[in-house]
Amino acid sequence: MRRSRRLLPALLLAPLALTGCGSDSLDSAAPPDRAELKARAEAAQTVVEHVYVTEADGFELARQSVGVIGDYGFQSTYVRDEGGAQLTLSVDRGTVTDGNCRTVPPAATRCEKDGKGWYRRTGSRHEYVRSENGLRIQLAADRGAVSRAVLRAAAETAHRADDRELDATLPETADPEGLPTDGGDTGRPAERGDLPPNGDGAPQDPPGAGG
Repeated sequence: MRRSRRLLPALLLAPLALTGCGSDSLDSAAPPDRAELKARAEAAQTVVEHVYVTEADGFELARQSVGVIGDYGFQSTYVRDEGGAQLTLSVDRGTVTDGNCRTVPPAATRCEKDGKGWYRRTGSRHEYVRSENGLRIQLAADRGAVSRAVLRAAAETAHRADDRELDATLPETADPEGLPTDGGDTGRPAERGDLPPNGDGAPQDPPGAGG
């Protein structure tokens, strides 16, 4: 069954806390082992091989935007703190050629070869797209907010994430019951004393009381 495309509306990204994934912001500690990273990718309905990152001057990753697109694809959005311009990075199975450049989703009104990829215009947006490792890597933005030069630079910088970049990009895993971790070093689920042990999980007041 094909998964629904998980796309975060653009207007919701502006207030998100930003988390950079460039080398300056990566923790010096060793990243989690590969098995944990793979589990985190699986929890996000993708695979580590599909997780790509990029860099663009003034832009930082909105980590809350990270999610799946298509079947096991990957998508994330980078936001510029000044002005709120956004770059959307999408990775999915497929290729792009001169023959299908205009029809690759989303359909383009203009497509031209440029460097290692293609430059396309899709309505009010524009993007760079290239193929590698059996994947289609697309960097898109509004034409009025991000220049072609900035977009091309981000597209050329986009690369498959290494373990440190995976750790900085992928959402944290939840515990087996689906509760988020408390953000500490223990990895224990967040404490919620007002949740009953059975039923639909509706809060109780006081904890443990019926009704």
